[in-house]
Order: sequence, then structure tokens, then C-alpha cells
Amino acid sequence: MVEIKVAIEINAPVDKVWEVVSDLDNDIKFWTAITSIRNFSSENNEVKREVTLAKTNKCLQTITLYPRGKIHTEWTKGTIKGTKDIILTPRNNTIYLEAVLDYKFTGMAGFMSRKITKDIQNETQRAVELIKEKAEGVNKSLKMEDRKHWADMYYEKE
Repeated sequence: MVEIKVAIEINAPVDKVWEVVSDLDNDIKFWTAITSIRNFSSENNEVKREVTLAKTNKCLQTITLYPRGKIHTEWTKGTIKGTKDIILTPRNNTIYLEAVLDYKFTGMAGFMSRKITKDIQNETQRAVELIKEKAEGVNKSLKMEDRKHWADMYYEKE
């Protein structure tokens, strides 16, 4: 298993940060490897969905929301297996957001796990920065560039 931890301090109320991170359909805006999301079910605080990484890598997720505190994502099938936790901790007048990922790569991705881990570390860092910008109401203009995601590096038939 590979563990990745990234944290950031956000100058916004917990309700605003929660509004940003709990809008699961907007994960595409923060997590750049995700290219599409298809929700299967939503009951109480649990969502089951399929995400596509890059162009063809489909993964199943079960997401549990713990309002104003944590989002627990379990990757149950596909290229990635493991968990991702987004944890919100109030500190004085700010929110400490921590992303903790604990993954195992399957199939061909397992052979490239060192490179993929570096890419996911960078993606996670960028995601928490984008979440911070959105929650704080900062709108930075970004230079768009063509990028190749780690998930584009191989094609795995299911």
C-alpha cells in the first residue's frame, strides 16, 4: 500500500469548506485524473459511483459523508484499490484540510507504482490548493496545457 498525506490551512468557515468538498459531482474540478463520474446510488450519507480515470480506466467507489468533518472514499474495484479521506479540522478561525490516501495499484499500474505515486502526490497537492482557492473565493487564472495523466499510460481490459 502507498500512503500519501497532504494538508493545507484554509481561511474560510467550515460550512463553506464543507460545501466545496461535499459536492461530489465537482470532484472532476479538483482531481484532474477523473474524467467522468457516474453515480449509481445515494442513500443517507453514502454514495456509490463509477469514476473514469483518464480515458478508459473505470473504478468503483463507495463514499461516506460525515457532515462538516470527513469524507471517506473506498476504491473497491478497478486500477486503484484503497481509501481516500478528506478530513476537516477547525483551528482558531481557519480550517485544516487533510487528504490522506492509502492505495494499492492493480494490473499494469502495479508495475508503474513509483511513477504513479509521484503523479498522485502532485495531483493531491494541486487538489487541496484548488479546494482552498474555491473555499476562500480566490479565482486565479491558470495557464491551460495539454497533460498526460498516469492513467493514460496503459490500457487495461476488464
